[in-house]
This record gives sequence, structure tokens and C-alpha cells, in this order.
Amino acid sequence: MYHYSGSVAHQSSGTAAAVLEPAAPDQNAIVFQRCNWCGTAMYHRLLCPVCQGSDLRTERSEGVGTVRHSTVVHRNTPGARNVSMIEMAEGFVVRGRVMGPLIGIHSGDRVRLSTAKDPVRGEPVFQLLDEPYRAWT
Repeated sequence: MYHYSGSVAHQSSGTAAAVLEPAAPDQNAIVFQRCNWCGTAMYHRLLCPVCQGSDLRTERSEGVGTVRHSTVVHRNTPGARNVSMIEMAEGFVVRGRVMGPLIGIHSGDRVRLSTAKDPVRGEPVFQLLDEPYRAWT
């Protein structure tokens, strides 16, 4: 399906350049793309995974999300660390690290962005919004 946008300048301002070089680098913000055709939100993509469109616009996330999956990794690191899949409020999923006790991070926990880029791994770092439930302490 072909869509005539009517403006070549509008087409060239897609997010291919924005993915590689965000216009305003901010350490406490995640920049994501939204498809102008179907409205799907995605993180660091060149084409929409739903409609395969390349007409994407760059938006800034509010930084609030929910842990969808979390696992503890012991490989290639001096100590254990977690790797989590975070579903952001805008609708895209990002891989990052959640600060807190490794055993206290579960699916469904609400998190907020702490740092957009970890200096070591280069992935977003989140912190728990609600204190983990501790029944016997």
C-alpha cells in the first residue's frame, strides 16, 4: 500500500536519523518512535513492526512503566544483575535494569526511569515506584 504524503521534506524528517542521533540528548529521558500510519509505539526501530511503514515520528517518554519480565544474570559480570523487560505507559517495550533487591523485582511492579543510559551497559536504568512487599520483616 502506497501513501502519498505530499511533502518530500516531511518524509525526509523521519526517525532514521533520530534513532541514530536524537535531536536533544537528555540523560533522564527515553526517546521512542510512533508510526504516523497506525499509531504503534516502538523503541529504536527503523520500520513499524505492524504496518512496515517508515513514516515515524520521535516522541519523548514520561518514564513510567511496568515490569513484564525480570531475570537475574550471573554471566559476564562480577556480581549478579537483573535484566528486565519494561512495558512503558506509551505502549512500547524496552530492555533495562531495575535497581533494588534482585529477589524483590517481579512482573507487575511499577517502575520509573532513573537514568536513560547506564554508563557501563548503555541500557536504561529504572527504580521501583512501590516498595516491595515484605510479609515477615
